[in-house]
Amino acid sequence: MNIVVKSEKRQGLGSNAARRLRAQGFVPVVLYGESMESQPLVVSKKDIVQILRLESGENTIFKVAVDADMYDAMIKDLQIDPVTDELLHADLIRISMDKPVRVTVPVVHRGEPVGVKTEGGFVDFVTREIEVECLPRDIPESLSIDISELHIHQSFKAEGMAIPAGVRLITEPATVLVLVSLPHKEEELPGEKPEEALAEEPKEPEVIKKERAEKEEPEK
Repeated sequence: MNIVVKSEKRQGLGSNAARRLRAQGFVPVVLYGESMESQPLVVSKKDIVQILRLESGENTIFKVAVDADMYDAMIKDLQIDPVTDELLHADLIRISMDKPVRVTVPVVHRGEPVGVKTEGGFVDFVTREIEVECLPRDIPESLSIDISELHIHQSFKAEGMAIPAGVRLITEPATVLVLVSLPHKEEELPGEKPEEALAEEPKEPEVIKKERAEKEEPEK
Protein backbone atom coordinates (compact mmCIF):
# COMPACT_ATOMS: atom_id res chain seq x y z
CA MET A 1 0.00 0.00 0.00
CA ASN A 2 1.47 3.33 -1.11
CA ILE A 3 0.33 5.99 1.36
CA VAL A 4 1.09 9.63 0.64
CA VAL A 5 0.61 12.28 3.30
CA LYS A 6 0.48 15.79 1.88
CA SER A 7 2.00 18.51 4.00
CA GLU A 8 2.55 22.25 4.11
CA LYS A 9 5.33 24.12 5.84
CA ARG A 10 4.16 25.48 9.16
CA GLN A 11 4.18 29.26 9.36
CA GLY A 12 2.91 30.13 12.83
CA LEU A 13 4.49 28.45 15.84
CA GLY A 14 3.29 28.29 19.43
CA SER A 15 0.30 26.81 21.26
CA ASN A 16 -2.25 29.30 19.90
CA ALA A 17 -1.31 28.60 16.29
CA ALA A 18 -1.38 24.84 16.95
CA ARG A 19 -4.83 25.16 18.55
CA ARG A 20 -6.18 26.95 15.48
CA LEU A 21 -4.75 24.27 13.20
CA ARG A 22 -6.38 21.45 15.16
CA ALA A 23 -9.71 23.27 15.11
CA GLN A 24 -9.49 23.25 11.31
CA GLY A 25 -8.79 19.49 11.11
CA PHE A 26 -5.01 19.71 10.86
CA VAL A 27 -2.21 18.69 13.20
CA PRO A 28 1.30 20.15 13.60
CA VAL A 29 4.14 17.70 12.95
CA VAL A 30 7.92 17.81 12.79
CA LEU A 31 9.81 15.78 10.18
CA TYR A 32 13.27 14.65 11.30
CA GLY A 33 16.03 12.98 9.31
CA GLU A 34 19.72 12.09 9.48
CA SER A 35 20.83 14.41 6.66
CA MET A 36 18.22 17.14 6.96
CA GLU A 37 17.19 19.82 9.39
CA SER A 38 13.97 19.26 11.28
CA GLN A 39 11.01 20.67 9.38
CA PRO A 40 7.86 21.93 11.13
CA LEU A 41 4.94 20.92 8.93
CA VAL A 42 1.16 20.79 8.89
CA VAL A 43 -0.73 17.66 7.82
CA SER A 44 -4.32 16.51 7.86
CA LYS A 45 -5.26 14.92 11.17
CA LYS A 46 -7.37 12.43 9.21
CA ASP A 47 -4.27 11.12 7.39
CA ILE A 48 -2.42 10.36 10.64
CA VAL A 49 -5.47 8.75 12.24
CA GLN A 50 -5.96 6.49 9.20
CA ILE A 51 -2.34 5.34 9.43
CA LEU A 52 -2.73 4.53 13.12
CA ARG A 53 -5.80 2.41 12.34
CA LEU A 54 -3.85 0.13 10.02
CA GLU A 55 -2.62 -3.26 11.23
CA SER A 56 0.96 -1.96 11.17
CA GLY A 57 0.00 1.14 13.22
CA GLU A 58 2.97 3.33 14.13
CA ASN A 59 5.28 0.99 12.16
CA THR A 60 3.54 1.91 8.90
CA ILE A 61 5.84 3.25 6.20
CA PHE A 62 4.40 6.13 4.18
CA LYS A 63 5.54 9.03 2.04
CA VAL A 64 5.46 12.65 3.13
CA ALA A 65 5.09 15.17 0.34
CA VAL A 66 6.93 18.43 1.12
CA ASP A 67 6.67 20.88 -1.77
CA ALA A 68 8.09 18.98 -4.75
CA ASP A 69 9.98 16.45 -2.60
CA MET A 70 8.79 13.06 -1.36
CA TYR A 71 10.26 11.33 1.70
CA ASP A 72 9.80 7.84 3.11
CA ALA A 73 8.80 8.23 6.74
CA MET A 74 7.38 6.61 9.87
CA ILE A 75 5.71 7.94 13.00
CA LYS A 76 8.32 8.44 15.71
CA ASP A 77 6.22 9.86 18.53
CA LEU A 78 2.69 11.07 19.25
CA GLN A 79 1.31 13.58 21.71
CA ILE A 80 -2.25 12.72 22.78
CA ASP A 81 -4.49 14.73 25.09
CA PRO A 82 -4.98 12.43 28.14
CA VAL A 83 -8.52 13.70 28.72
CA THR A 84 -10.02 14.03 25.24
CA ASP A 85 -7.76 11.56 23.35
CA GLU A 86 -7.28 14.28 20.74
CA LEU A 87 -4.14 14.03 18.62
CA LEU A 88 -2.12 17.14 19.49
CA HIS A 89 1.22 16.67 17.74
CA ALA A 90 3.26 14.07 15.88
CA ASP A 91 6.97 13.55 15.25
CA LEU A 92 7.78 11.90 11.91
CA ILE A 93 11.16 10.41 11.07
CA ARG A 94 12.58 10.17 7.59
CA ILE A 95 13.91 6.70 6.80
CA SER A 96 15.99 5.04 4.10
CA MET A 97 14.55 1.81 2.73
CA ASP A 98 18.06 0.30 2.56
CA LYS A 99 19.00 1.08 6.18
CA PRO A 100 17.85 -0.91 9.26
CA VAL A 101 15.46 0.70 11.74
CA ARG A 102 14.59 -0.21 15.32
CA VAL A 103 10.90 -0.62 16.10
CA THR A 104 8.69 -2.17 18.76
CA VAL A 105 6.44 -5.03 17.65
CA PRO A 106 3.45 -6.48 19.53
CA VAL A 107 3.58 -10.07 20.80
CA VAL A 108 0.57 -12.23 19.90
CA HIS A 109 -0.20 -15.33 22.00
CA ARG A 110 -1.53 -18.66 20.71
CA GLY A 111 -3.07 -21.43 22.79
CA GLU A 112 -4.14 -21.85 26.41
CA PRO A 113 -1.39 -23.02 28.79
CA VAL A 114 -1.62 -26.45 30.40
CA GLY A 115 -1.03 -24.70 33.70
CA VAL A 116 -4.29 -22.82 33.25
CA LYS A 117 -6.46 -25.60 31.81
CA THR A 118 -5.55 -28.37 34.23
CA GLU A 119 -3.43 -26.95 37.06
CA GLY A 120 -5.45 -23.98 38.29
CA GLY A 121 -2.97 -21.30 37.30
CA PHE A 122 -3.36 -17.99 35.52
CA VAL A 123 -1.42 -16.25 32.77
CA ASP A 124 0.56 -13.10 33.45
CA PHE A 125 1.37 -11.28 30.22
CA VAL A 126 4.57 -9.65 31.47
CA THR A 127 5.88 -8.11 28.23
CA ARG A 128 3.51 -7.31 25.38
CA GLU A 129 5.98 -5.72 22.95
CA ILE A 130 9.56 -6.41 21.93
CA GLU A 131 12.13 -4.33 20.10
CA VAL A 132 13.63 -5.56 16.84
CA GLU A 133 15.90 -4.20 14.13
CA CYS A 134 15.42 -4.80 10.41
CA LEU A 135 15.04 -3.11 7.05
CA PRO A 136 11.81 -1.09 6.79
CA ARG A 137 10.30 -3.53 4.29
CA ASP A 138 10.87 -6.45 6.69
CA ILE A 139 9.08 -4.96 9.72
CA PRO A 140 6.65 -7.62 11.03
CA GLU A 141 3.17 -6.50 12.08
CA SER A 142 3.44 -8.80 15.10
CA LEU A 143 5.34 -11.83 16.39
CA SER A 144 3.44 -14.92 17.53
CA ILE A 145 4.32 -17.31 20.35
CA ASP A 146 2.69 -20.62 21.32
CA ILE A 147 2.12 -20.75 25.09
CA SER A 148 -0.02 -23.91 25.21
CA GLU A 149 2.76 -26.10 26.71
CA LEU A 150 3.48 -23.87 29.72
CA HIS A 151 2.93 -25.41 33.17
CA ILE A 152 2.70 -23.71 36.56
CA HIS A 153 5.80 -21.57 37.31
CA GLN A 154 6.99 -21.84 33.72
CA SER A 155 7.65 -18.84 31.50
CA PHE A 156 8.18 -17.99 27.86
CA LYS A 157 11.19 -15.74 27.23
CA ALA A 158 12.12 -13.59 24.26
CA GLU A 159 14.94 -15.96 23.34
CA GLY A 160 12.37 -18.69 22.59
CA MET A 161 10.63 -16.70 19.86
CA ALA A 162 10.80 -17.63 16.19
CA ILE A 163 12.32 -14.50 14.64
CA PRO A 164 11.83 -14.07 10.87
CA ALA A 165 14.84 -13.95 8.57
CA GLY A 166 16.27 -10.48 8.26
CA VAL A 167 14.95 -9.44 11.70
CA ARG A 168 17.28 -9.09 14.71
CA LEU A 169 16.05 -9.23 18.30
CA ILE A 170 17.11 -6.14 20.29
CA THR A 171 15.14 -6.88 23.47
CA GLU A 172 17.23 -8.75 26.07
CA PRO A 173 16.84 -12.50 25.25
CA ALA A 174 16.15 -13.36 28.92
CA THR A 175 13.15 -10.99 29.04
CA VAL A 176 10.05 -12.85 30.28
CA LEU A 177 7.08 -12.45 27.94
CA VAL A 178 4.56 -14.74 29.63
CA LEU A 179 4.49 -16.38 33.08
CA VAL A 180 2.06 -18.99 34.41
CA SER A 181 1.53 -18.61 38.16
CA LEU A 182 -0.69 -19.83 40.96
CA PRO A 183 -3.26 -17.38 42.36
CA HIS A 184 -2.24 -15.78 45.65
CA LYS A 185 -4.36 -17.04 48.57
CA GLU A 186 -6.05 -14.52 50.82
CA GLU A 187 -4.60 -14.58 54.33
CA GLU A 188 -7.15 -14.60 57.13
CA LEU A 189 -6.62 -12.51 60.24
CA PRO A 190 -6.87 -14.45 63.56
CA GLY A 191 -10.50 -14.80 64.63
CA GLU A 192 -11.79 -13.10 61.55
CA LYS A 193 -13.83 -14.55 58.71
CA PRO A 194 -12.58 -13.92 55.15
CA GLU A 195 -15.70 -11.93 54.21
CA GLU A 196 -15.27 -9.71 57.29
CA ALA A 197 -11.68 -8.95 56.36
CA LEU A 198 -12.74 -8.04 52.85
CA ALA A 199 -15.49 -5.78 54.16
CA GLU A 200 -13.01 -3.78 56.23
CA GLU A 201 -10.46 -3.34 53.48
CA PRO A 202 -10.43 0.20 52.10
CA LYS A 203 -11.40 0.38 48.48
CA GLU A 204 -8.66 1.50 46.16
CA PRO A 205 -9.49 4.13 43.57
CA GLU A 206 -10.19 2.68 40.18
CA VAL A 207 -7.49 3.31 37.64
CA ILE A 208 -8.44 3.26 34.02
CA LYS A 209 -5.58 2.59 31.66
CA LYS A 210 -6.12 2.54 27.94
CA GLU A 211 -4.13 -0.13 26.14
CA ARG A 212 -3.83 -1.09 22.45
CA ALA A 213 -6.25 -4.03 22.03
CA GLU A 214 -4.29 -7.25 21.75
CA LYS A 215 -5.16 -9.40 18.79
CA GLU A 216 -5.39 -13.06 19.71
CA GLU A 217 -5.01 -15.69 17.02
CA PRO A 218 -7.51 -18.58 17.17
CA GLU A 219 -6.23 -21.71 18.90
CA LYS A 220 -5.53 -24.56 16.48
